[in-house]
Amino acid sequence: MTMRAVIGMLVVLLASAGCASTSTGGGTGAASGTLDRIKATKTINLGYRDSSVPFSFVGTDQKPTGYSVELCQRVADDLKRDLQIPDLAVKWTLVTVESRMAAVQNGTIDLECGSTTNTLSRQSQVDFSLTTFVTGASLLALKETATANLSGLRIAVIPGTTTERVLKEALNKSSTTVTLIPVKDHADGRTALEQKTADAYASDREILIGLVLTAQKPGDFILVDRYFSYEPYALMLRRNDPDFRIAVDRSLARLYRSGEVITIYRRWLGSLGAPDALQLATWA
Repeated sequence: MTMRAVIGMLVVLLASAGCASTSTGGGTGAASGTLDRIKATKTINLGYRDSSVPFSFVGTDQKPTGYSVELCQRVADDLKRDLQIPDLAVKWTLVTVESRMAAVQNGTIDLECGSTTNTLSRQSQVDFSLTTFVTGASLLALKETATANLSGLRIAVIPGTTTERVLKEALNKSSTTVTLIPVKDHADGRTALEQKTADAYASDREILIGLVLTAQKPGDFILVDRYFSYEPYALMLRRNDPDFRIAVDRSLARLYRSGEVITIYRRWLGSLGAPDALQLATWA
């Protein structure tokens, strides 16, 4: 199969995923009028993570920053213009892996700007924007202890994540026995390696690269050359609010069509090299 054919198939798959995320039925309750509330309060509530480098984290100025954070800020800027609210306020709220979905559902935040994978199971509870980034789950280890054989290893992972699920599936399929070590967040995963309480840390590959780049001794780490999954990131929002979802998607589409997203990518992920064919297909 040619590369052109492969990219064509990927575009179709990504488009299908985008259509799936537009479902508006079911859910835990109708999220009525996010745009109306934004207009009434002149405030948009955005959620961020504190250690999902380079997507969503706290910068040296102690403010939310990163690739996903900038995308959300662009959405807010477009809403300010489109809704004619020149003094629109942006309220940032810290969320965790455990709290992010509930924060969207209960209205604490309107949009989650992190590193959340769009999955069918999550679509039964929340909605998602257009795909913003694609990656895959992999492993980070210390060079001195890295091994291609996973059997018997202690692998740190954040409970309840798609990484945990696909890792378990891959291990079961290969009949590989490991010990899973639960950690609170990505920073704790790296700490587990440094303190040698875990032999590897499992997460999305770009997150792992971010952990290496921000480590005190980056040269101590190595990425295992293996993927366990396909992870399409998207901005998470409430179900049953198509007007708000369309407004978010329209803003992202403007960035994709204009090519501005490439500049944003380079700002936060440029050290990883140029975006690959799959990532470019996501923005097509």
